[in-house]
Amino acid sequence: MEPLKEIEHEKRKIKRWKKVTLVITGVIMLLMAAALIFVNAYINRSLPETVGQIKLEGLSEEVSIIRDEQGVPNIKAKSDEDLFRAQGYVQAQDRMFQMELARRQASGTLSEVVGSTAIDQDKYFRTLGLRRAAEKSIQEYSEEALKSLEAFAEGVNEYIAQAVDQNKLPAEFILMGIEPEPWEPVDSLTIGKYMAFDLGGHWERQAFNYYAMQEFSPEEAEELMPAYPENAPTILDEETIDIASSFKGAVLPQEFNGSNNWVIDGSLTSSGSPLLADDPHLGLATPSIWYQMTLNSPDYNVSGVIFAGVPGIILGHNEDVAWGVTNVGPDVQQLYMEKRNPENENEFLFEEKWEEAEVINEPIRVKGEDTIDYSVTETRHGPVISEFAENTGESSVLSLRWTALDPTTELEAILEINKARNWEEFENGLEKFLAPAQNFVYADKEGNIAYKANGRIPIYENPDDALLPLRGWTSEDEWNGFIPFDELPGAVNPEEGFIATANNKITTVEYPYHISHNWAQPYRYQRIIDMINGKDNHTSKDMKDMQLDVLNLQAEEFLIYLLDQLEGSNEETIQLMNDWNYKDEENLPQPLIFHRWMLAIQDQIFSKKIPKDMLEFFKGAGQTTDEILRTSMKGEESIWLEEAGGIENVVQLAFDETLIELKEEQVQEPADWEWGKWHAVEFTHPLSSIGFLERFYNPGAPVPVSGSRITVRAAGFNNSGIVDHGASWRFVMDLADPSKAEHVVGPGQAGHFRSEWYHNQLGDWVSGKYHTTLLNESDGSELTLHP
Repeated sequence: MEPLKEIEHEKRKIKRWKKVTLVITGVIMLLMAAALIFVNAYINRSLPETVGQIKLEGLSEEVSIIRDEQGVPNIKAKSDEDLFRAQGYVQAQDRMFQMELARRQASGTLSEVVGSTAIDQDKYFRTLGLRRAAEKSIQEYSEEALKSLEAFAEGVNEYIAQAVDQNKLPAEFILMGIEPEPWEPVDSLTIGKYMAFDLGGHWERQAFNYYAMQEFSPEEAEELMPAYPENAPTILDEETIDIASSFKGAVLPQEFNGSNNWVIDGSLTSSGSPLLADDPHLGLATPSIWYQMTLNSPDYNVSGVIFAGVPGIILGHNEDVAWGVTNVGPDVQQLYMEKRNPENENEFLFEEKWEEAEVINEPIRVKGEDTIDYSVTETRHGPVISEFAENTGESSVLSLRWTALDPTTELEAILEINKARNWEEFENGLEKFLAPAQNFVYADKEGNIAYKANGRIPIYENPDDALLPLRGWTSEDEWNGFIPFDELPGAVNPEEGFIATANNKITTVEYPYHISHNWAQPYRYQRIIDMINGKDNHTSKDMKDMQLDVLNLQAEEFLIYLLDQLEGSNEETIQLMNDWNYKDEENLPQPLIFHRWMLAIQDQIFSKKIPKDMLEFFKGAGQTTDEILRTSMKGEESIWLEEAGGIENVVQLAFDETLIELKEEQVQEPADWEWGKWHAVEFTHPLSSIGFLERFYNPGAPVPVSGSRITVRAAGFNNSGIVDHGASWRFVMDLADPSKAEHVVGPGQAGHFRSEWYHNQLGDWVSGKYHTTLLNESDGSELTLHP
């Protein structure tokens, strides 16, 4: 009987443990549910208030904010100061975390909130001195512009104060354990300086050219450059600098940042009024780099997009005029080789005398660690950037002269062009837009169209000087002033009836000044011109179709020649390529094969002789590859091609390598491959790299998308095929009715992942749909701000 009693006892114990386990599990589930409810409630309470009333300190009268179905706010104020105060408040509601990261990145203070992983990046931006340049710039602003900047900052700060007081800061601040510091006008200017950085310059290519002339024969170096500089031996007679190690860790802007814009006058449109289209190509992320708004006050009635953290509207229209921009990409950055005094590291030679450089203390606070003592050396030309990573040259260093580091007044220009009523007023405002240099296209309701390549562009007496670092110790190599504003490239009502730019070369041989050595490949520009010339009565729909065009002119130029170099193997794939319509459509296999093949050709030509860390500085490698192929097509010899084994060998090896890689990745037969299965867009959030947050911040899988780096529908991709660069905003307008325009902002307006406007435009962005925005919007959710 004893064994039976023990069995019964054990059964009762098991039952008791089951009950205890159930109770414990129940308690845990209740706690988890309570925690989820709490977290959910907290997250939801940080959503922007878009209806009702909110008290906003500093207002003189009530301000109305009506958001349309896409979340685009239309701010109606009875004074300009109230308008900009409300603009700051509304931007902060939707994008405060983005604004905080943007000013920290540009100012070099990310380490304070993310820790040691950002130290090198902070060092680089402290060295460049974007914030120092902003602080100098603010001294140049008019009293009226400063009032607008200050009102904007006050609106931001009112949001911060309310969010902190009511425990409604966005979850990102809680995750990072920080609160936003008060906003200052200089923060807005610093973000503007960062955009000048993001749109790039050419110092990286100067550094690469210098490296090429150190490492390769004159003939090899010449083939990598658009022109061979006559003064190169003089430079290279001096002590050389190790470019790769000196710039290790440098933050380089996206090579393919560019844009499309065009304007067509009424003689070529169905409405009889001008049509304008603009789609700036920048990084694709969540939140969008752009924030769309409409601003209405006694002096302003303007709609379009602006960078979060900046007042006004940078791209868009008012009731009289419309405008759009692309990047000029001029040579506005110049590396100078500086001779350091061996007896005083802070002195550098100029005109046979030692000049004292300015040493600026830039201590870097690091979250959870000791503050780093860091200093920046600035010569007469600018910051010494070849030693920011602590690779200090003993007797020679490289400094950077850059127009964006001078005092500039872009935000004042924005406020002026927002109020422009005609071309004269618009152009007067542009004179204050100095950096970055932009191609502005313009149209107005009176039927005029115009163009201006704008910005402060240095004069090079010898254009070859812009290819390499110059001598910092002689006045002979100093910039000779800047191209006068009235002599910058421009046009008003040209005979052709249209104007278009796509980062292409904008000058002819007759133009007296040097602009740039490195222009974008001509494919987008040529395709735009072809489509404009293809018909007479253009409509807004035609403008949209053009923005979404995916014809690949690079393939039209090279594909047949490349296929002719191949042997008889892979005949089915060769036939597949021969059957291609040259369109980079997401469901086709040919774009996948072609683009990967072109990258492999470039790799075959350069990678064996140019280290990976230097290839990052080889801006325009794609253009150089194209030129090498054109040389071969003409039957002429290319040194780089011959050293890589000749055209047939290079093309065949690249083709075979491409097919091997794609067969491993795609599994199916080539005819079943699809461009969009590799080439897909994912608007990623900066915190989504934290594993469990990805499902919240990056909802859904990457979405297949048509286009490529060289089609009008720009869709640049990284090494994994993720589309991370392209038309961050699309804008089309018929000046027959200047009160409305058509837009799409990918992936949406909001920065809060719970907002209905967070990713709601992603599908429209991919499929090519637009929404209409009205200057005098009266329908939608309404929030009233009152004093």
